[in-house]
Amino acid sequence: MNHQHDPALVRGMTQPRTRREALRIAGFSAAGLAMAACGVQGQKKEPPKTDAVQDFWAKQTKHGKVVFANWPEYMPENQAPLKQFQKETGISYQYKEVIQENAEFFGKADPVLRAGQSLGYDIVVMTNGIQLQHMIELGYCVPLDHAKLPNFAANAGAAYKNRSYDPGNTYTMPYASGVTGIAINTKYVKDKITSVQALFDPKYKGRVGMMADSQEIANFGMFALGITPEKSTEADWKKAGEKLKAQRDADIVRKYYDQSYIDAVSKGDVWLSMAWSGDVFQRQLAGEPVDFVVPAEGGTIWTDNMLIPKGAANPLDALMLMDFLYKPVVAAELDEFIQYITPVPAAREILRTKAAKATGEGKESLEQMVNSPLMFPSEADYAKLHSYVKLTTAQEQVFNSIFQSITQA
Repeated sequence: MNHQHDPALVRGMTQPRTRREALRIAGFSAAGLAMAACGVQGQKKEPPKTDAVQDFWAKQTKHGKVVFANWPEYMPENQAPLKQFQKETGISYQYKEVIQENAEFFGKADPVLRAGQSLGYDIVVMTNGIQLQHMIELGYCVPLDHAKLPNFAANAGAAYKNRSYDPGNTYTMPYASGVTGIAINTKYVKDKITSVQALFDPKYKGRVGMMADSQEIANFGMFALGITPEKSTEADWKKAGEKLKAQRDADIVRKYYDQSYIDAVSKGDVWLSMAWSGDVFQRQLAGEPVDFVVPAEGGTIWTDNMLIPKGAANPLDALMLMDFLYKPVVAAELDEFIQYITPVPAAREILRTKAAKATGEGKESLEQMVNSPLMFPSEADYAKLHSYVKLTTAQEQVFNSIFQSITQA
């Protein structure tokens, strides 16, 4: 009987996955904004010239060590992928679960990087959004040498090779992704939910959960009006704000949630809620009556990205590790543990083969993973997914004031 995956499953079922527990909400608090805005204006760096990138990498040598800063619950407890990397390359590693929240991490990193000092990490993982945008615009990320990334070139899915927030993967490589859609407690909701309008339906008064995160809720307000978030303007945000305010004033929303929304859905406190795919998938593995849908009007795809911060001591070793994680067999091992969306589609066949050989509960859970659109979205789902709008520092203030006035009222 294959029990290899059970500890991760049990942990995922019995406690909130820490990865998303510390919601990105601080990114939109006053303190988060102040930190994020620090030094952003007037310091933006031009994109690197190709020659300069090549010159930088031509001078780099392998040092035999790498320091990887990541979120909790984002690497198997036995660190097998990292041990395998060390075995194959001779590069030793330090793995640190020090990133709990994007704004908090950026707030600490900004003064260090601005002073031209090293963070002490060779790889950090950040979610696309305001703070990652600042990291790129301020010149805090080392441009990647794609000539040294053969696994990425061969194995990254098309959707992960040219993200709107980092065209051409100049600075970042996806580590894992998730989708924001709608969770449905099927014990209480018998209708087939396909539209975002269900979240605004008076029929579900007091039984709808919305997210407190400004970027997340803004996207769903825009989807409800047929607005594409990436192309949205201040006028669009105001319209979305009005739509969300009307939803709130009609008492349709029970609460604006952080990670705790998933417990509210499970218990039936709310019947429909904005939700993250990985949370719902873990509840489905636990046998709970929770469904997930990407609304016809659109859902959000967010991605946690690996990058090399400016001043990293071991950039070549970092680049080698980042590329190593794009080997399908390694990506499959990571995905089996993380249970979000891997940027390596070939991981699915490896998990399928593993499922065929497994027995008992291990087989069942692996089969669920392989067959779940929450871990392997269909092309039709990908076509409906959008990112967040890119904001200047000035726009950030306007954007937040609109959406915080709804969630914090």
